[in-house]
Amino acid sequence: MAKKTTFLSLILLFFTMGFAVAAGEGGMPVLPPAPVSLSEKLQFITNSYVMVWIAVGVIVLFCRAGAGKLTMVPKGFQNFAEWVIESLFNFFAGILGDHLAKRTFWFFGATFLLIIISNYLGLIPGVGTMGWGMDSHGHFAQPLLRGGNADVNMTAAMAFTFALLWFYWAITENGLKGFLAHIFAPKGKFGGLMVVVMAFIFFVVGVLEVISIAIRPIALSFRLYGNIYGGEQTLETLMALGGKWLAFLPALPMYPIKLLVGGVQALVFTLLCAVFLKLICEHDHDEEHGEEH
Repeated sequence: MAKKTTFLSLILLFFTMGFAVAAGEGGMPVLPPAPVSLSEKLQFITNSYVMVWIAVGVIVLFCRAGAGKLTMVPKGFQNFAEWVIESLFNFFAGILGDHLAKRTFWFFGATFLLIIISNYLGLIPGVGTMGWGMDSHGHFAQPLLRGGNADVNMTAAMAFTFALLWFYWAITENGLKGFLAHIFAPKGKFGGLMVVVMAFIFFVVGVLEVISIAIRPIALSFRLYGNIYGGEQTLETLMALGGKWLAFLPALPMYPIKLLVGGVQALVFTLLCAVFLKLICEHDHDEEHGEEH
């Protein structure tokens, strides 16, 4: 499923970029494939950078509003905020188990909220279509804002952050010896010559697993980036078909789909991360504690 999704995402990315080039040659607007710096002195402050911090601000306001006046019996916005957080925790606990979920929910919950809010902020009218520096076709060459996840730097940062945390969690849960054994050691009991044969086979499988682990951050990065950038480029091109005054009309039917895609992509990114962690931490702490008691 993960490989199929990655393949389809890459196809969407290449198709969209090719479509964008063709559209640009025909006079339609093309979203820049790279973020635009908003400051000559501070080059790292880009239009996608600003959108990510706006998304962070929305999350902070959400948390402040939900925890502003806590009561034993939640009501109003506190009730909604607790429902969101509890639903997310139960979802990841169903995959990881209570022990791992309690340990890692700070990352998975925050990442899910950051991705979905960034995706939805990118759908606000004006994002990617307002800016400065007209090109030869009369379109903005430098958008003031662009979707945070339409920048591969953002998606790569989240993916490689997870990769580092994956190693930390995997080693601390299994121990270094158990971590290496999980990848390279033969599974099952063998005797005689089969020990040597199976050791060699599982070593080769372990090497392939290491390659797979190395590819995961790249696949996670481009899956999310390809879907979000491709979707925004599609909306931009559709809006150009409506002219100056009816630009919203051709793109309007795409908005429900983009809302769905924004949520699904946030779910897919965090779900795959949770599954990758679960696969390396297969032992169940709850069962072990239950046997001790």
